[in-house]
Order: sequence, then structure tokens, then C-alpha cells
Amino acid sequence: MEEEQNIDFAKIEKKWQDKWEKEKVFEVNEKSKKPKFYLLEMFPYPSGSGLHMGHAWNYTIGDIFARFKILQGFNVLHPMGYDALGLPAENAAIKAGKHPEDYTKESIGNYIKQQKNIGLSYDWSRRINTSDPDYYKWDQWIFLKMFEKGLVYEKKSPVNWCSKCNTILANEQVHEGKCWRHEDTKVELKNIRQLFLKITDYADRLLEGHKNLNWPEKTIAMQKNWIGKSHGTEIDFEINGEKWPIFTTRPDTIYGVTLMVVSAQHQKLSELVTKEQKKEVEKFLKKLTSVSEKEMADMEKEGVFTGSYAINPINGEKVPIYAGNFVVADYGSGMVMAVPAHDQRDFEFAKKYGVEIKQVIVGKDPLDFKNRYTGEKAFTDSGLLMDSKQFSGVDSNEAKEQITSFLAEKNLARKTTNFKLRDWSIARQRYWGTPIPLIHCEKCGIVPVPEKDLPVKLPKEVKFGKGNPLETNEQWLNVKCPKCGGKGRREANTMDTFVNSSWYFFRYCDPHNNKEIFDKKKAKYWMPVDLYIGGAEHACMHLIYARFYTMFLKDLGLIDFEEFAPRLFHQGMLAAEGGEKMSKSKGAVVLPEEVSDKYGIDTARFFLCSLAAPDKNIDWSEKGMQGSSRFIKKVYGLTGNLKFGKDSTELIQKLNKTIKNITNQVETLEYRKSTIELRELFELISEQKEI
Repeated sequence: MEEEQNIDFAKIEKKWQDKWEKEKVFEVNEKSKKPKFYLLEMFPYPSGSGLHMGHAWNYTIGDIFARFKILQGFNVLHPMGYDALGLPAENAAIKAGKHPEDYTKESIGNYIKQQKNIGLSYDWSRRINTSDPDYYKWDQWIFLKMFEKGLVYEKKSPVNWCSKCNTILANEQVHEGKCWRHEDTKVELKNIRQLFLKITDYADRLLEGHKNLNWPEKTIAMQKNWIGKSHGTEIDFEINGEKWPIFTTRPDTIYGVTLMVVSAQHQKLSELVTKEQKKEVEKFLKKLTSVSEKEMADMEKEGVFTGSYAINPINGEKVPIYAGNFVVADYGSGMVMAVPAHDQRDFEFAKKYGVEIKQVIVGKDPLDFKNRYTGEKAFTDSGLLMDSKQFSGVDSNEAKEQITSFLAEKNLARKTTNFKLRDWSIARQRYWGTPIPLIHCEKCGIVPVPEKDLPVKLPKEVKFGKGNPLETNEQWLNVKCPKCGGKGRREANTMDTFVNSSWYFFRYCDPHNNKEIFDKKKAKYWMPVDLYIGGAEHACMHLIYARFYTMFLKDLGLIDFEEFAPRLFHQGMLAAEGGEKMSKSKGAVVLPEEVSDKYGIDTARFFLCSLAAPDKNIDWSEKGMQGSSRFIKKVYGLTGNLKFGKDSTELIQKLNKTIKNITNQVETLEYRKSTIELRELFELISEQKEI
């Protein structure tokens, strides 16, 4: 055993890693006669702190599968790249006193070095970097195509605003109503001009596509909820002589409407506020200006009377209109009909402000007395209508149809479908992102940059500290209008970084193509991704946006499928010893290079696989590493101690059973079971006199 203790696994691993790189073992092309397999892990944001073993675990899951497919005779595309643009890199660079471009290059260089040390089977010739103009040129190209197809528009929208940063903040950057950077500054909700992509045009296709996906059920459920399709009725209420279409899924409760609630961020709110109520409404709105959108969703439901009334079309009754902090401005018309007796949120709101509660549905059970539910909570079940004129006694489900038809005959209602999904706001008042290829001209309005002028590159000379850095470079901003030749001004916002990751898997198919986004034949050969590996936290952002982009590229005729990754696997999280999340700043981190030097990276890979299934959360364990190290050394030691001769029947049977089981287990990513199989096999081998 003393001899085993001194085995230099790091040296052995380095030898083979160098050989793989020199001989380009993992580089692939489309000329192979082997069947293709495209395996992809979500590419990382290259932080300055580098990789820890939590990241290494994610890549190891994919690497094992890629090598498995290579051994099965597949032509395996297993690429790597870097999601290099974005706010975290910009902030980290500023903090370090470096330019984001220089900071990012250093970070990527460190990542590559670490990933090669882990011994991953990547085709490094296909490496991409989203901060490279040769990459984000195609972000801009897709944007122009969307603009051309009418999928880009601008409107004012409420956002979190820091007056000291002079920019928009994400919800995550607002802490207890204050700016994350300026803790003495209250964040305001401010309406500013925003650019949107019409992802809602694809809502039905995004839902329909789920049936073609082999994805975790929870992820599909989360996406369905995020998209939030609901069938209902749009009913016209008259307000100040104007018709307001109000969406509801419960037209059967219309006789119980006792108030309306309009979003506090509604563009037309000021038109509804009377002189008498102006001060009260302003006081209420002022209280909301220092609350982030996220915090507002969690707040106690509050409101204020606007002074205006709506006319209920079913009975002509006047009902008061309140401004509320719980109604979404861009869902439906931004106003809801409130039925306190049959909706718990409305019930609590009405109780708080002394609004009438009118029960119009009673349970079918004879014991359900009329007033039983209005005193303590709302009655939200279906039942029979009451106090609803000719509809009284009708089953509530039937009444939905009857009341909709009754109002539709008077041209006051129509069946409709609504979605919770909002159009994608992509403009960011930040430097380190893809420049938006638009020019603003006083004469021509918004003019797209001609394709021949792409990429619009980020200028290096900007000032950081206050406001949008791109607005500090007048030379970059001021350009000629491509349409009239007059004075123009570039769009100074940059794209949301989710844009960069919404199509990157296509670029791996043809990463060095300067003439087109990708060669159709190459994309047809490799796509779609056969196995996509990444965190479940991306269920409702990246994974929806990537599906949207894929569908759009199909509409452009570049591909003939709608889903970029029919099979998805979510890896679990590797925590530090004791269960704490790995973090360099907290000192709770295990570095791949330290593990490699001490045990060899293969030992670490085997240990991680042996802990639990790859989709489970696991904790690092030094003791467990030592156990895996003993096993690896035992296997290594067998090579010099065994006599070669004849296999026993028992060993042949065990070997074939192990091969069969591990084949099935790796295919379903049940790596832990495979480690048990290997331990049993080598235990039996060690007992043999000869093999």
C-alpha cells in the first residue's frame, strides 16, 4: 500500500489531457458516417472567482455521458462556451478597477484552464464567447429580423429606478426598498420607455410544444403556470362614458360585483381620479414608489378610492373604482371586477375598506345557508346562482355560458383567452451587453441599422459611475440616419443577457461562420440537442426564451423543428461540507485544482457519482473522498498484481451483467448505481487468482 500512496494521479491525468488536446481527440465534423449525438451543458457565466467543485460536478455529469456515447460509436458534439456579457461582470469589473472587456477575458482564460484540468471531453475548436462582436453580431441580426416581422415594439413600463445610479434595477437588486449599491437610496417605481419582444405571440405554441418534450414534469408545470393560459369572458363596463373591457374567468358572479380595482401603475389612472380624491390617491402612490415590483407582489393588498364609478352592464349598478397594489397593469385591461363574496383576495380587500359583500352563489347542499360564507370567508366553490334575476337557480358552470351569451347579444361581452405571460422587456441601461441595432431620428423615428453595418460594436471609451455608460460616448451615439441621412442617435440601451443564451446552441454547429448565423446543413446535421443539462432555476426564463427563439428561427425557414432540446436533465447542487452553499466570498468552497493535486480529478468524479443520483443535492465530504481514493488506488494496484490466464465462469457472468447494467444506468443518468456495480466487479476481480 505504501507504493499506492505515492501514485501521482495529477501527473498521469495531465499526460492524457495533453495527448487529447494535441491529437484533437474530441474535435468532430459533419462528415462522419457515425450517428450524431449532441450533448450540451448550459454554458457558464465566467466570474472572476473561477470554478469550484459544484460547477465541476455539473460538467462531469455531461462528460460521463459524452464519453459513453463516443464509446457506443456516436459522433458526439460536446462543446463549451461562455455567457460573458451582463450586469454581474460589469459590476465586478468596476469593483476591481478594470474594464469589463479586460476583466471578462481574464475570467474566461481562468475558466478554460480549470476546465481543461478537470479533463472534460470538449471540442475546444467550437468555443464561443457572447462578448465577442462576431457572436453578438448575430444577436443583432435576429433582433432586426424580429423588428422586420413586427415582433419588436416600445412602450412605457413601470420599473425599479435608483436616482443615484440613474438606471433601472432588477428585482434582485432591490433590498428592503433600497438600492443594493446605494443603501441610503430608496428605489422608486418609475414609468420609462422600454423595448419589448412579442413572446406572447408564441404563447400557444410554447404550451403545445410541451407534449413533444422529455423534460422533468415539474419544469413543464412551472412553464405552464408562467405562461398562465386562462379561458374567460371579456365584459364591457362603462366608465366616464368610455367602455373598459374587463377580463374574468367567473362571469357567473357578475351580479356580485361591488367594486372595481385598477392597477396603481395603469397608464390611465390619472383620468379616473377625481379632484376630491387626488390627494388621497397621490399619497397612496407615493407610498408605492419606494417598493420594488417583487415586494409589491408580497405586500398586504391595499388600495384607495379614485372617486370614479363603473356601470355594471348586467344590472346598471354603479360600483366604486379603487386603485390597488395587487392588480397587474398589463394583464387584460389592467382592471378587475371584484366579487368579495366569491374571491378571497377581494373579500379581504372589501372587509378592509368597508365595501359591500354581496353573495350571489350558494352551495348545492340545502344546509348551505345564504349568509354562511359572507361573514368569515369567501365562498369560492361552484354552486347555484342566487339574487341574479333570471339566472337565479342556474348551476354556476352553466351560468357562465348563459351570462356570456346574454351580454354578447348586446355586444357587451365576448369569449376570450388571456395569458399571464408578459412580453419580454429586453432593454437594459447598462454597458456590458449587446448593443441594440436601432437609430433614433427626429424625422424618421426608429430606424433599424442596415444588416451590412453589423455588428454595432460596444465602444471601449465610456465612463462608469452614474447613468447609462453608453450615453457618455457622444462620438459613438451620434450617427447619420440610414434612411434620410440626417442626424441620428444610437439606441443607448443594451440587450438583456438572456438574449445571448437563447440561441447559442445553434452557433456551436458553425461557430466561425462570418457570412450567416449558421450553415443550414450543419444545423440540420447536429440539431436538435439530444441531451441538455442545466439547473432547474432556469425553467421560466432561459428555457422559455430559448424555445421562443427556436420557434422564431423555424419561422424564418432556417430550421425545420420547434424544440431545441427534446430531452432535459436538471443536475442537483453540490454544497460544501456541512451543507453550506459553495461560495468563495464565504470561504465555503472546494477548488478543482486542489482536489486534483491531492487525489486526482478522477477520484473526485467517482466520489461525486457515488454520493447520489445526479439530480439530487449532495454535500462534499473529505472522508468520502478518502474512501473513493482508496478504491481508485485499489483498481490501479490490480494492474500489477494480477496473473493473466483464464477467466472464471463467475467473473465472465459478473462482467457481462455489469456491462449490461451500467449501459442502462448511464443512459438514464443513474451514475450512483454504476459506481456500486464497479465496486462489486473489482472486488470480485481482486479475489481471482488469474484472469
